[in-house]
Amino acid sequence: MSEKILKALMQLFAIVVKQNGNDVKEEERAYVRSFLRDRVGEEGLESYMSLFEKRIKTKKKKDSVNVTQTAVGDSVKTLGRAKKINKTLSQKQKTVVLVRLYELININKNSETQKKVIISTVAEVFNISKNEIKDVEIFVLSDFKDIKTDNIIVFNESHFSDINLKINTKSFENNEFIAVLKVESTDLYFIKYQKLHSVSLNGLLLAENRVYLFASGSTVKLSKGRPLYYSDVVARFMRDNSQIEISFQAKNISYQFPNGNIGLRDITVEEKQGRLVGIMGASGAGKTTLMNVLAGLTPPKQGQVLINGIDLFDSKDQLEGVIGYIPQDDLLIEELTVYQNLYFNAKLCFKDYSKKEIDKLVSKTLKSLGLYDRKDIKVGNALNKLISGGQRKRLNIALELIREPSILFVDEPTSGLSSRDSENVMDLLRELSLKGKLIFVVIHQPSSDIYKMFDRMIILDTGGYLIYSGNPVEAVMYFKRLDEQVNSDIGECRLCGNIDTELIFNIIEAKVVDEYGRYLDKRKVSPAIWSSFYQKEIKPESIKTIKNPPPKTLSIPTWLSQIIVYTKRDFLSKVSNLQYIVMNLLEAPLLALILSYIIRYIADPQSNIYIYRENENLPPYIFMTIVVALFLGLTVSAEEIFRDRKILQREKFINLSRSSYLLSKIGILFVLSAIQMILFVLIGNYVLGIKGMTFEYWIVLFSVMSFANVLGLNISAAFNSVVTIYIMIPLILIPQMILGGAMFSFDKLNRNIGSVDKVPLLAEFMVSKWSYEALMVNQFMNNSYQNKFYDIDKKESIANYKQIYYLPELKEKLKFCYKNIKSKNPKIIEKVNNDLNLLRTEFKKQHNVLPQFPIKKFVNKIQNDSLTLFISFLANSYIATLDDYYGKMFLKANTQKERIIDWATETNPKLYKKIKDNYKNDAISDLVKNVYEKRQIIRYKDELIQQIDPIFLDPRSDRGYLNFRSHFYAPHKFFAGNYYNTFCSHNCSQKNNY
Repeated sequence: MSEKILKALMQLFAIVVKQNGNDVKEEERAYVRSFLRDRVGEEGLESYMSLFEKRIKTKKKKDSVNVTQTAVGDSVKTLGRAKKINKTLSQKQKTVVLVRLYELININKNSETQKKVIISTVAEVFNISKNEIKDVEIFVLSDFKDIKTDNIIVFNESHFSDINLKINTKSFENNEFIAVLKVESTDLYFIKYQKLHSVSLNGLLLAENRVYLFASGSTVKLSKGRPLYYSDVVARFMRDNSQIEISFQAKNISYQFPNGNIGLRDITVEEKQGRLVGIMGASGAGKTTLMNVLAGLTPPKQGQVLINGIDLFDSKDQLEGVIGYIPQDDLLIEELTVYQNLYFNAKLCFKDYSKKEIDKLVSKTLKSLGLYDRKDIKVGNALNKLISGGQRKRLNIALELIREPSILFVDEPTSGLSSRDSENVMDLLRELSLKGKLIFVVIHQPSSDIYKMFDRMIILDTGGYLIYSGNPVEAVMYFKRLDEQVNSDIGECRLCGNIDTELIFNIIEAKVVDEYGRYLDKRKVSPAIWSSFYQKEIKPESIKTIKNPPPKTLSIPTWLSQIIVYTKRDFLSKVSNLQYIVMNLLEAPLLALILSYIIRYIADPQSNIYIYRENENLPPYIFMTIVVALFLGLTVSAEEIFRDRKILQREKFINLSRSSYLLSKIGILFVLSAIQMILFVLIGNYVLGIKGMTFEYWIVLFSVMSFANVLGLNISAAFNSVVTIYIMIPLILIPQMILGGAMFSFDKLNRNIGSVDKVPLLAEFMVSKWSYEALMVNQFMNNSYQNKFYDIDKKESIANYKQIYYLPELKEKLKFCYKNIKSKNPKIIEKVNNDLNLLRTEFKKQHNVLPQFPIKKFVNKIQNDSLTLFISFLANSYIATLDDYYGKMFLKANTQKERIIDWATETNPKLYKKIKDNYKNDAISDLVKNVYEKRQIIRYKDELIQQIDPIFLDPRSDRGYLNFRSHFYAPHKFFAGNYYNTFCSHNCSQKNNY
């Protein structure tokens, strides 16, 4: 009891006992002395008694007039004292003072009217309601023969063996009873008894007819019969409330970690509604593991968890919404306000509620938790706290409370909170349990006040051993008794009422001491032995199985509605973060400005005029735009799912659609990517003078960034560390850069990876390769200058390659074979055979060019034993005919091109030059034509491979119906019998028949 209350009581005790001019009776003085001894002990007794004695020293008044005057004077003095005290005491303290005043005048069963008037005056000043004053007076002064209040319950001794604690308000035989008073305004309970033997409160013997505060977690023990627990008493007072009946039975639970270590060993837990159950234990004892199994997050190796007889793991659909889970970490979206966090959570739980109904429900919940005045404040994060830690915890609880689960699991709710905030959070959980919820709480060495709030305590020891399950206060006495300590029948301090919770673990983890008094690493009692003590000493409580399935309080929205709610929630969380929005909107254009400005190259050092055609940095710029898109896409999405992991774990209990969540994320990210890339393209293309390609660049870069978004979401979901996530980004980007086609030529890579005639298979899985190739091909083929000449240049390129490189190579091979056909040299014979195979292959590839030429008549005869002079003549004739054909093709194409150029230069030479300078880029042209390749034609196996002008070379169509692979910078791709444009996948009929 606080010093304020004691001083106030001494003043008021003195005023009350002096009424009517009588001397203070010895019984009254003895009561005060006894009362003080129980609260402050012998050391502080005399100081408070001297205060009491000082207040009662007054002169005697003999005549009636003086007595009346004294009474009036005392009333005035009482009023003054009460008003002064009223400013220093809390309402709970005032209630305690009132009870003690009534108890004082009940010492001699002589309750003078004047004394009652004085006490009533004090109570009115204390703003205690008349009904509660009457209840206190009845409880302290009455004989309980005729009780007409619901705030007093009388328990008959004969009914304590009944688990239901039957209630009887009539006169009892032998006048034996225990009575409990509830003061509803302050949620305080008081207890007294009569005619019983050996009644103790938390191990302390009680005096008959004395009133004691029945605090949270208290236990009253009798000489016979079952104990009376605080939770049982509270449940009786709430008997008129309709509570959902819950039977929670975890039977023979064992769990083994993937590494083989045992997490839980044959644990049985049975609880029912209306209880606050604590789970305590040393680090590594399995507290969180047990909670995860009981909550259905982790399936046990053996055993089962039954809720109203329904198996939690086999029939989860029947228990939808029954369980709520609040992990130790926050489940809040830091960018949203307190109201918005709760509002969107409600939207995902109640599809049939209108916006007005949800608003009403959210407001009611916030008011009940004392958060309504903070509803428009962002919740912030641990480093930027906008609401207190206690308010954050209460809001986390509100997220679950709003959907009213019957069973709630809370992991370390007081972690990181001040003592006051911890008590507030636990008060809230206690209140929920009193309303019929079953709440499991993992707690680590709580304070005495918090410890006593629990109805039951489960204590685990290292290795997953269950070593205690039962009443919290009795746990202290249980372990003291096993440790053979003195006063093992006392659970709390006689003077302060505190429970030393650390004492439990000091006993459990006590170390062996050697002969020199040094502690060894070995424990006195191993976890297995503590578990065996528990099995012998304590009989676990058995709960009746409830047959009715628990009601479902959820109404989950449709899949599409969930997408809408998730999208709104994610959008608001992003736009409310000003820094996030500003950085994302400025990052892309700033990068575009920096990149394009730095590489805006002017070839002529004497000129200040920028010419797009002469800028040699365009190819690396295009590749860098792709790298930027990949980087931005990955960084903006890499933490999205990881950040929401705890929230998703909680939402798992209400069976929300994971796909709707992902689609909402993807939708938001795609919109952001579209905005970022259009800003990037507009700035970059403007600075570098890239004209007529805005949409093409945007669609490619947007596609790349969207791919990176999805890839980032996968990374975010796959790893459980932010550091690991960001380590993965370089591991993804660098292969994209190496195999993108811009930094290294594909035909000059390691032979185990590279390929001669087509892009390496590994590169086909790189989005950088596809996007870079598409932009380069499109920039060359479809710019406003080149698109007039592409088809002509293509014919010219094919004819030039055939005449200059291809046909002379065939002619040389044929000549060598005919000359050495009869050689006896093995090496020469081998080379001749290889060359003959090559000639047959290449002649067959050309059969569509001159269908009128009878190529089939001689091509199969080009072999070692049949290469006659005649066959050689036919082959040479065919080569000459092809040469003539391609010569005419080149001449026709070249003439056509020259005519167009001549017409343009004669008509408007400045316009022609302007279009060429503004749309054609020489560096891009050189790359896609591969002009720097030293070997224009190479041999690979039995084929000749063209190395120059890949932009004019369509892939072959004879490699398989579904074979889409081709060389790099191919203008078209062949797939499923058709050619498709490399950039836009447009079906085209252009085939390489040359």
